[in-house]
Amino acid sequence: MDDLLSEFLTETNESLEVLDQELIKLEQNPDDPELLSNIFRLMHTIKGTCGFLGLPRLEAVAHAGENVLGKLREGELETSADTVSIILEALDKIRDILSVLEATEAEPEGSDDELIARLNVAAEGGAASEAPVEAADEASSEDAAEGSEEAALEAEPLAEVEEAAPETGEAAAEPVAEKAPALPATTAANEKAPSPAAEETNRESAVANQSLRVNVEVLENLMTMVSELVLTRNQLLQILRTQKESDFAGPLQQLNHVVSELQDGVMQTRMQPIGNAWAKLPRIIRDLSLELGKKIELVMKGADTELDRQVLELIKDPLTHMVRNSADHGLEEPQGRQEAGKPETGTVTLNAYHEGGHIIIEISDDGRGIAIDKVKQKVLANGLASEAEIEAMSDQQIQQFIFKAGFSTAAAVTSVSGRGVGMDVVRTNIEKIGGTIELNSVEGKGSTFTIKIPLTLAIVSALIVECAGERFAIPQLSVVELVRASANSEHTIESIKDTPVLRLRSRLLPLVSLRDLLGISQSEAEEDEQEAGKIGSDGFIVVAQVGTYTFGIIVDRVFDTEEIVVKPVAPILRNISLYSGNTILGDGSVVMILDPNGIAAATGEISVTESGAQDVGERSGRESGEQIAMLLFHAGNDSPKAVPLALVARLEEVDCDNIETTNGRHVVQYRGQL
Repeated sequence: MDDLLSEFLTETNESLEVLDQELIKLEQNPDDPELLSNIFRLMHTIKGTCGFLGLPRLEAVAHAGENVLGKLREGELETSADTVSIILEALDKIRDILSVLEATEAEPEGSDDELIARLNVAAEGGAASEAPVEAADEASSEDAAEGSEEAALEAEPLAEVEEAAPETGEAAAEPVAEKAPALPATTAANEKAPSPAAEETNRESAVANQSLRVNVEVLENLMTMVSELVLTRNQLLQILRTQKESDFAGPLQQLNHVVSELQDGVMQTRMQPIGNAWAKLPRIIRDLSLELGKKIELVMKGADTELDRQVLELIKDPLTHMVRNSADHGLEEPQGRQEAGKPETGTVTLNAYHEGGHIIIEISDDGRGIAIDKVKQKVLANGLASEAEIEAMSDQQIQQFIFKAGFSTAAAVTSVSGRGVGMDVVRTNIEKIGGTIELNSVEGKGSTFTIKIPLTLAIVSALIVECAGERFAIPQLSVVELVRASANSEHTIESIKDTPVLRLRSRLLPLVSLRDLLGISQSEAEEDEQEAGKIGSDGFIVVAQVGTYTFGIIVDRVFDTEEIVVKPVAPILRNISLYSGNTILGDGSVVMILDPNGIAAATGEISVTESGAQDVGERSGRESGEQIAMLLFHAGNDSPKAVPLALVARLEEVDCDNIETTNGRHVVQYRGQL
């Protein structure tokens, strides 16, 4: 069955259940306008959806019922038992059609003209009391259901009665009074001989039963219990590692698989399409286009991309702010766009997709881009950097200043922007959930913001490391690779201006010592070894990435990866940016979860706000206007030497005993040649 049809059947059956209850309440409280408005809204929704899906028979019945409810809501009709009965009959007919629609995916053949005619008569008000009598007479006739012509003909004498009533005055009331006792009999006749639609009300919809509305608190409690179950699973697996030959090995492995599947299932219940966070954006764009006098088109791609409900709630406000910024700051006025050779209508594009355990959200516009000169002037005016520092920065580094608190290039403060509040809060909120935000802007062509956020915050995979005898967890989403550095290997820890760096393939990777960062003092034995040069060049390097900034964290030991349950940091530690939470490992010990964003920000000059900065070699190359990859090496004294990497074919280790001398030159026999 088509997903759209399945969802329609589910929602319509739910609406019909609510309508049954609300109509009974309305009969008891006919003067409740709120109740009547809710009933009308539900019927209107059913009618509108039927029209959208191309279901004319359902739409006709729902439309006739909506007409009656509309007259009741406007006060032109009074709520009575007869009115409620005929609306309930319309609901039964809708159920009847829905049951066939569910079974065959098509509306059943037939006509509802007789019911629609009675609903239309009921909507007229003056003849509503006579409509059930005429309908009962038709129901007793064998030919009543064969066509709709008789139902149409019946409407004419009823209309004549309406026109004659004002002329005859009190005399006209007598026939009505005489027929009044027939009303209960009609209702009773309908109850004794229920229509097929009424019989169908006892049969529940199979499609409707496939979905269930659950309170969010129930799901949150379920997620908490699954988290505790994961912790218990980890503890049992830890015991199993110490006792390899155990009778519990098989059952524990089975338990591990079951818990993993249960965890995935519960995570799915928390997943919601990101389109839910975009629902208000079209209205916001429309209002902004009128307020700013711009023509703006909003394009949304990947609205069905799912992520955790908790994450979804946290990114709603940042997304709204960034879309408003793109419309206000990014897009030019129609005249300016024409002068720039662009179409009058500017485009703001939202795109969401999965990538490696993350959700990537791109907010782009085809506007004016970020003016580098304006940003430079604002940076100097605010004292955020000196002229010399700005000259040494790339355009991408300068653009990152828009994420500074209080920074705005708007010429005037408006109701939309210009107060310097926003982008710094956006970045802070995104980094709180372990995400990153990057900016790529080309002046005159537009800007693109790329947000990278985790799928979920509740249970994450983490790498367990050790430093000075203490264990820590690093979210695996931020870990790029692990490197073992030693003095005798190709990966060695070196120092440039007292800053440790790692020679990793074609680049120099800045390093930060977790021991130094946490302020853990070394023992006397370790200090003696460091002075002797035995340690300092060895260690495990966790290569982490925050935005476009890649750096290495020096740790003492690396353990296995583990599924951890994230617990919030205690209030006393919340001002320490190095930690994002804590967790309980399988052996019952509590460890802190390191925050790569906080570690990157604590590295000093190279921070997240300078995410455009690549490595040391690239930065030095930019100063001369050219980027050249160099191979660094030591020869003779301790000062480093360099040779352009383009001149190097390969690196080989050669035994010094194989080096020979000929004609005063050193040569070596290599692959059959000198």
